[in-house]
Order: sequence, then structure tokens, then C-alpha cells
Amino acid sequence: MNGALTHVVVRDHPWTDPLAVAAGIGGTDGALALLSDGGPGGRWSHVATAPDRVHVGGVEADLFDPLRDPAWSAGTVGLAAYDAGARPATGERPLVWPDLILARYPAMLSFDHHQRRVRAVGRGATAAQAEAAAEQASQWRAAAVTPATPDAPAETFTAEAPDQAYRDCVAEVVARIAAGELFQANIARAWGGALKPKADPFDVFLRLQQGRASPYGAFWRIGDRALVSNSPELFLALDGETRRIEARPIKGTRARSADPLEDAALAAALQASAKDRAENLMIVDLMRNDLARASRVGSVAVERLFAIESHPTVHHLVSAVVGRAEPGVTPADLLEATFPPGSITGAPKHQAMKVIAEYEPPRGAWCGSLFILEDGGGLTASVLIRTAAFERRDECWTFRTLAGAGIVADSDPQSELAETETKIAALRQALTGQQSVQAICVTSRGFR
Repeated sequence: MNGALTHVVVRDHPWTDPLAVAAGIGGTDGALALLSDGGPGGRWSHVATAPDRVHVGGVEADLFDPLRDPAWSAGTVGLAAYDAGARPATGERPLVWPDLILARYPAMLSFDHHQRRVRAVGRGATAAQAEAAAEQASQWRAAAVTPATPDAPAETFTAEAPDQAYRDCVAEVVARIAAGELFQANIARAWGGALKPKADPFDVFLRLQQGRASPYGAFWRIGDRALVSNSPELFLALDGETRRIEARPIKGTRARSADPLEDAALAAALQASAKDRAENLMIVDLMRNDLARASRVGSVAVERLFAIESHPTVHHLVSAVVGRAEPGVTPADLLEATFPPGSITGAPKHQAMKVIAEYEPPRGAWCGSLFILEDGGGLTASVLIRTAAFERRDECWTFRTLAGAGIVADSDPQSELAETETKIAALRQALTGQQSVQAICVTSRGFR
């Protein structure tokens, strides 16, 4: 069943909570949960397991060329690592995560949060295979369980470098910006650790989903690798029918407050901040340039500028850049023209990636993209921020996660350090149960 899946069967079902279905399936090898919070920025969730075709690459000579094989059709999920996209600027670096992972799911449950309906989608090389796959997906609804909140699963959560090292990096990048070398670079910090012996990455996913859900939440396990993401950011959406492309870059962050008046004031201050608006505008211009490589002449436009999006722990400054894909442009072409996402590199993009490589070890999956191929040549891809990558070694799961800040001419090193702490807070709490930095130091549009 490794050829193109040309037959499709769709069955409609009453609404079921996608998190309950994902919890029923659990975190076994091949399990997939792309979960939207159901808000304005995320309409669709998807749950599946048992892919019939898997690709785990090493170093890819042409990163997205495998997607041009017709066998990787709708129902394919992929993860492109940041370092693969940055390699033309950085040269060869140690491989800490495969450049590209793909898995095709003949059976999938898709949840429309806006219309409150569920579609069981079956795909196959024959009509009978598609019918059987749709039946398999339909049966997953019966496995739904009320998800419990697992205990904190992490043994450790340790910074790879001291705080002062990050402040020094920021100061150096500010000096390089002042010297005219670049305008902005997204510089990140990393943390790592291990899960308790009986804990699983799926425990982290469940803890994030309860009270901190995001438009592009995800759990995905392929073999001894797993990904848990709580991303709020859309990298790309391509509508297969209208050919409309949309990108929603995030630049600008404030922590939320439990006090409603203070919380509103924080959001207003973010929207009015000249620094954050300038940082956001640089990336909007970069994304306009990237989208133009795959769009009809004159079709690229800024649909929304400096809008506030509020999530459980942070406010973000978000803009929307749109275009109309040229005839014949495929998801592979669009990803090739724009990857890695501009919001997590900087401007100019090529130079920013070179500078990032001077200060950071390879990023791996973090700040790459998780994407799903859709019917009619469509695509939805997230930016893998708020994301932890897991690897199982000797029956123990280890993890690595990062948080970054966009450094510009007037960046303050301590403020940028504080921004990374704000961004990592939800993942830290999901992993360890600890909410404060001090407590940690003691121990050392959704997917359519």
C-alpha cells in the first residue's frame, strides 16, 4: 500500500473532543495528535495512528524533494528541522535531528471546531482500502477517554548555559547590528533533561493541553523520537482550491497577568511598543519577500498588522501576510521558497542564520516546521516554537527545548533574557511542575 492513495472515503460523525480521542490512542509509536484550541486562529484538529509509509532522513540534499513523490499525498505529516533550512548559510553542522521526517496516514479523524463535526477520512489505492481506512478511523471515536492530568514527568530541567552567557550574546549581537552587519537576529537559549523512568512524552502533551492549549498543539512519535509542541504560530497555510497563501509571523511578547486591568494594560503596551512594532515589521517585510517567490506578481499583501493575540500565558504581536500561489506551485515549492520561517531567523535572513550559528549549537526540530498535506494540494504548517524534542535512549526519554528573542538595535540583554523565561514557562511547568526560575535552579487557524 505504498503507492499513491487515489481513493478517498469520508464519513461524518457527531462531535467528539479530539483530546479525548488522542488520550484514548495514547503515545504509542506512530501516534499523531495535531490539536487546535478551537479559537479564531485554529479551526481543525487531527488525530491518527498507524502510518503506512514512513521516511526518516539524515541529511537531505534537497530538503523538500521527497514531497514531490506522488505517494506523499494528502494525509501526510512532515517535520522539517531548522538546521536543514539554515545549512546554505551555516554550512555543515552536527546532525542532532533528521532533516526531514514524513509519515502518511491512510486513516485519520479530522475535527472541525467551528462547525462541531468530525470527519473520518479513509484513503487507499483502491476503493475497498479507502473504505476500510474510513471504518478504522471511525472506530477510534469509541476509544475516547476523559484525559487525566499526569504527574510532572521530568527528572531534570537544566539550562545548557548560564544566564550571563545569554546576556553577553545579546550584547554582542546588538553591537553587530550597530555596526551594520544585520538588522535583527533571533537568539535562543536551550534547556534539557530526562523524564522519570515510567514517564512518557505524551504525559507532557496532556499537561500542556489542559489549561494551556494553543492553535497548533501537537504530539507526534515516530520510533524513538517524539515531538511535543504548544505552538501559537502559523508558518504557512495554502488553500488547495483558492490558491491563497497566508503566513502569520509573531514578533513581540508580554507575559499575562491574573489581574484583568493589568493584563489589558500589558496587551496595550505591547501593541504600542515602538521596539516590538519595528521588530514585527522587519519580519513582515521578510515574509513578503519569501512569499513573493511562490506567488503571482502583485498578489502579496499585508492583511493584518500588529494585532494582539492572547494565549494562556502570553500576549503576542501578530501580523498576517497573504499571497496567491502561482499556477503549478506545490506545497514542496512553497516550503522550499520560505523555509526556515523568517520570524525565528531575522533580517537579512541569510546573514541572521549565519550569526545564529555562531552563538547557538544546532537547533534540531525546534523552530523548524510541522506540516500536514491536505486535499487539493493544500498545506498547513506551524512554526515549532514552544516545542520540546524527545529521544529514547536505553528506555529513558531525554528532551531538549529552546526559547528565543528577536534582538534588534535597542534590545536590552536583561529584558531579552526575561522574555525567554516568559516563553519557556508553560513547557517548564508541564515538564517539572515548577513555575518559577528559582525553583528550577534548586534542582540544578489550526491544522486544517
